Amino acid sequence: MLQTSRLAADEAGLSEAAAILRRGGLVAFPTETVYGLGADATNAEAVAGIYAAKERPSFNPLISHLASLAAAQEQGVFDATARQLAEAFWPGPLTLVVPVAPSCTISDLARAGLDSVGLRVPAHSLAHSLLERTGRPVAAPSANRSGRVSPTTADHVLGDLDGRIDAVLDGGASEVGVESTIVACLGGAPRLLRPGGVPREAIEALIGQKLETGSEGGASPLAPGMLASHYAPRAQVRLNATRIQSGEAALLFGATPPSGTQSADATLNLSENGDFKEAAAHLFSYLRQLDASGASTIAVAPIPEAGLGEAINDRLRRAAAER
Repeated sequence: MLQTSRLAADEAGLSEAAAILRRGGLVAFPTETVYGLGADATNAEAVAGIYAAKERPSFNPLISHLASLAAAQEQGVFDATARQLAEAFWPGPLTLVVPVAPSCTISDLARAGLDSVGLRVPAHSLAHSLLERTGRPVAAPSANRSGRVSPTTADHVLGDLDGRIDAVLDGGASEVGVESTIVACLGGAPRLLRPGGVPREAIEALIGQKLETGSEGGASPLAPGMLASHYAPRAQVRLNATRIQSGEAALLFGATPPSGTQSADATLNLSENGDFKEAAAHLFSYLRQLDASGASTIAVAPIPEAGLGEAINDRLRRAAAER
């Protein structure tokens, strides 16, 4: 079990919190609404640590927090509307879902395998200082175990996550409010994915048009607060494969491969050591690589449902669903 440090909201505390994030650890910190559980969004294993600490049952796309619009533009492609919204409402409780930029460093796991990314510049001064010192996008859902009440003090965080994260940056009680508004700017009319701290009316008045509502097509939600998104490969996905058939691609887990693995067109092992955190970090990129092999089927070896295995299997079942 980790020993969770309570860090003061001073130069020493901020420096230590940033150092923990840069080395792949987990730090809870206050935003203008609630405390977030932060990890380096560019480090898939660090992001997997968020899911492990929260005992989150599925891999939803996470919002990545940045210190400035300029930093956000390195991660996502901002059309004229997205830039207009960012300039008007950042820093603040607005998340913009935009296409991934060629220079994007945010991990597949933080994006839940999507080709879009949710970005926000928070208004809280302590969060802003932490992001500046970290110098990387920080993925940060609420700092509580999944299904529990969102925390508004460092004591609330420790009540849920003491021993499960590296530190909490104590900024006192955060201002309790609604979550950030999420707007997708992915071509065509901008779309309201989740109402929140910036009213719809203020956005529509600024851009001079009505927002569409919900996830386009309903099949692939793009943001937190919606149904879990999924990455569906072109290949069929066959789960709990105890034998690999000739011509299949094989996605393995653990040290003992299924029989017939040697006949697979392509083979990748999520974690030869059976480490769920390592497996979660590899999941989306390995699915993409095996899909690119051209095999018509990806056979997935059995993965236990324990710990992060539940979330890994949840995502794989979505990838294997009829479509």
